[in-house]
Amino acid sequence: MFSFFRKKQPTSLELIRSTLYDENTFYQTFIADLSNCKNEAIIESPFITSSRIEMFYPVFKTLIDKNVKIVIVTRDPREHDAPYDQQSERAIQWFEKVGIQTLLCIGNHHRKLAILDRQFLYEGSLNILSQTRSREIMRRIENERLTLEMFNFLNFKKYV
Repeated sequence: MFSFFRKKQPTSLELIRSTLYDENTFYQTFIADLSNCKNEAIIESPFITSSRIEMFYPVFKTLIDKNVKIVIVTRDPREHDAPYDQQSERAIQWFEKVGIQTLLCIGNHHRKLAILDRQFLYEGSLNILSQTRSREIMRRIENERLTLEMFNFLNFKKYV
């Protein structure tokens, strides 16, 4: 009779926690989330630069030591101009040496996203493994359903 006094149960979409970041605020939060990964980290970044890999090296090393699976999806270095082709190739060689799975894409791969422990989804315009001077945005979504939707949409199950 007085059902309008009862608290409505939130839907899964109402439970979405989402935050926007720019190129100045992104890395601090992303590295904290990445450092806390327990199972897997998937990063899609078409470009890779030496300076960004140097920044990520300690985090990747810690995750590898904790047996966290890391998957990097990037462009084939042959699709880059110099010096990005060489920087990308060196990074990929290091990834493979330390046990980071690398998936090379051909055909103008341009997606920028990350899926961390299938709990956090980052998506936007920022090249996670190369960004330096450009103005960008990334949205951090903390919602398992939407994260799994992206994971399944991109068919990552066959790689992870």
